[in-house]
Amino acid sequence: MIPTRHLGDLAVSAQGLGCMGMSHGYGTSDDTQSIATLHRALDLGVTLLDTADFYGSGHNEELIGRAVAGRRDQAVIATKFGFANRLGEPTVIRGDAFHVRKACEDSLRRLGVDHIDLYYLHRVDPSVPVEETVGAMSELVRLGKVRHLGLSEASAATIRRAHAVHPISALQSEWSLWTRDIEDPVVPVCRELGIGLVPFSPLGRGFLTGRYRSVEGLADNDVRRSQPRFSDGNLEHNLAVVAVVEELAAAKGITAGQLALAWVQHRGQDVVPIPGTRRRRNLEENLGALDVVLSEDDLKVLDEVGDQVAGERYDRTSLRFVDR
Repeated sequence: MIPTRHLGDLAVSAQGLGCMGMSHGYGTSDDTQSIATLHRALDLGVTLLDTADFYGSGHNEELIGRAVAGRRDQAVIATKFGFANRLGEPTVIRGDAFHVRKACEDSLRRLGVDHIDLYYLHRVDPSVPVEETVGAMSELVRLGKVRHLGLSEASAATIRRAHAVHPISALQSEWSLWTRDIEDPVVPVCRELGIGLVPFSPLGRGFLTGRYRSVEGLADNDVRRSQPRFSDGNLEHNLAVVAVVEELAAAKGITAGQLALAWVQHRGQDVVPIPGTRRRRNLEENLGALDVVLSEDDLKVLDEVGDQVAGERYDRTSLRFVDR
């Protein structure tokens, strides 16, 4: 049985499932395969399913809705709002109260549910005080449309301001062996306030599994093609980092991906990573990381590896929308 962890006072499986890739970002996907993976996750005891209204311009929420139909009580549905554009259009972030209400209604309709378990602000709108955004989100809680609130890619100062308006249960940000920006000061602030941590891309967009040696073979619309860590020069340097992970994993009789995930799981009992996959075999491999025990020496080696990564995690355009 998968152990339980808490995001604030919300109980979830110790590992969740990131569903973005089932609709966009990593080439073509197959709905039948994705729903089979979602059902397998629920069968295995994964409760936290992570989506957003932006993923696939609403398709991802509809997919989750189809997958949980008849099994709603087994799922903790987390979705996000804030990107007010559709895929392929210029990026627009909205956190105004009107958009908060409309986005929630649209998500409830696509998901086919009467409430959202965890509702995140996907990106902070720099033109709207976060107090207004979270105030409108708290009204959704009062109305029973949302149960818990979260933030994504928010700074320590923004987290404090938001939490003063309404308790924040979770912060979703990138966190992995090769992305450790939030460790100071964001993580300490979350722990001070009792906010759980939900790392996305805990496998470095798949790179830490050792399965990718180049961008050749990736779909033309795969987001990794535009990310600096996968570019010439940085890619070769980062492959040497992955080689260390692979060597340590082999010595333990596990995969590189399981080792990288285990490192994230070991960050604390308030950490619930959401590795994404469209395939059942990868889901099952990822869950195997929950059984991996790492020694202090293992953690030291892996910490040192993470310090050697080359390149920014996003391109310049995407970094503009991260609240620092």
